[in-house]
Amino acid sequence: MSKKPNLLFITLTILFSEFYSGNCDLPCRPRDVGIPGRSIVCVCDAEYCDTITRESPEPGTFVAYSSSNGGQRFEKSYGVVQSEDQATKNEDFDEDITSSLRNKFAKAREVVLRVITSSTKQLIEGFGGSVTDAAGINWRKLSKGAQKQLIDTYFGPEGLEYNMIRVPIGGADFSTHPYTYNELPWNDGGLTNYSLSPEDFSYKIPMIKMAEEAATKRIKITATTWSPPVWMKTNEKITGFGQIKREFYQTYADYQLRFIEEYDKQNVKIWAITTTNEPINGIIPAVNFNSLGWFPTQLGQWVANNLGPTIRNSRFNETLILAVDDQRYILPIWLRGMERGDPKSIEYIDGIAIHYYGNFVPASVLTRIQNRYPNKILLSTEACEGPMPWDQNKVEAGSWARASRYIRSILEDLNNFVVGWIDWNLCLDENGGPNWADNFVDSPILVHGDSDEFIKNPMFYAMGHFSKFIPPGSVVVEVSRLTVTTVPNIAVITPQGNLVVVLHNTRSSQVNVRVKTSVNKYIDVSMEPESVKTIEINDELLF
Repeated sequence: MSKKPNLLFITLTILFSEFYSGNCDLPCRPRDVGIPGRSIVCVCDAEYCDTITRESPEPGTFVAYSSSNGGQRFEKSYGVVQSEDQATKNEDFDEDITSSLRNKFAKAREVVLRVITSSTKQLIEGFGGSVTDAAGINWRKLSKGAQKQLIDTYFGPEGLEYNMIRVPIGGADFSTHPYTYNELPWNDGGLTNYSLSPEDFSYKIPMIKMAEEAATKRIKITATTWSPPVWMKTNEKITGFGQIKREFYQTYADYQLRFIEEYDKQNVKIWAITTTNEPINGIIPAVNFNSLGWFPTQLGQWVANNLGPTIRNSRFNETLILAVDDQRYILPIWLRGMERGDPKSIEYIDGIAIHYYGNFVPASVLTRIQNRYPNKILLSTEACEGPMPWDQNKVEAGSWARASRYIRSILEDLNNFVVGWIDWNLCLDENGGPNWADNFVDSPILVHGDSDEFIKNPMFYAMGHFSKFIPPGSVVVEVSRLTVTTVPNIAVITPQGNLVVVLHNTRSSQVNVRVKTSVNKYIDVSMEPESVKTIEINDELLF
């Protein structure tokens, strides 16, 4: 007969290990932004930047990491997995602690969640951010030491451990000027003058390569075109109402392939391409930056007859093709339209790319898309705060509200079959640029080049609560609530076999949460007001 674990012994072991482990995480160097209602930012420079290491929990224990509006940043805490009979029968358990815990849960609104590990969903591909010209320009403003700190804090083993990057094919609005490749000669269907830009060699490729050197795992790079050369477009302009001229359908497919080839020459491998950034922008021309429109049926015809065969018949035939790359509310329309345009288009695509903005349509639409296209992945490829005309402030240093919206969106997406989440610019300046179209937005990291420092907004930590602890290959599992009240959440089983749960408390008061990992095993945690908590649980009890 198995002997039950001594919980007091486990607790003392955790404390002993923590005391002698020499936990070397560097804490946030906080700065009060001086604006009422804002949280702190964390300041980094060439000599110092806060770090976070993931601690693997011992069997029968968990490690929790908390960030909050009150100023916590990956604050660690520890606990044990309990069983219902242990709480009442284990004589070595401190009954005073048990009583106190029960009273605490009785006095506050209690949330009880049940993780159903046998009910599995999608595999996670990863998390990351985008290497734009603007990100590279701001990164280059820093000294070599600070540049390395910025890359390490995103990609390194003591950082967020990002493993995904999105990069524009040519220019985007987050460039100092609008540009494409092969702009001349005019009507050059053979792309005889295709070459990368100075921005690729000065900013994007160096930033990607340093990220790859720092990363703990392979970085999967997704590439996207905002606009091709204007001679390919019906309006012959970088923006506005314009689509690809029919005679250049194959040329535009070749344009995508040439980018993959040119980056390969620089030893940068492209994992996926998207069909075009936000095709609705060239149909409903409400934006003033680089765009290309696709009517849904036309997109289907181009993918089926040009892009799909071009990629699949090349030596880069394992490159994924992700369709649409736009807001969730247009996805069903464009995907159905692609099918009408040519059903073969769906056979050529590997997945659907999703953007963050204007998501007034419930995330459940993503589950319906997954059910209709069960062999396609769903990947969120762009997100930022401050992009809307009604956003009074493009940049809000220290905003916890913006971090909270990130957390909510990631949880919604992951609970509706999304396999990964890529943020927009890795870093911007204090104005949210540069951006040639004055389309300034916020970023998790803001660079202050004149003082050779950068600050990490709460959005940075929001991203890290997922990217740091949910590695590629993790599988999402079902969570059900056993109480009337709940907190937004996600649970995954990692490749190491541990359970990771992310909880989001949007309330201005503390919430106590019980997470049941099986019929009779559970953990208890308290969530600080306006906080996010990631918990890694090893619920294999000691014997």
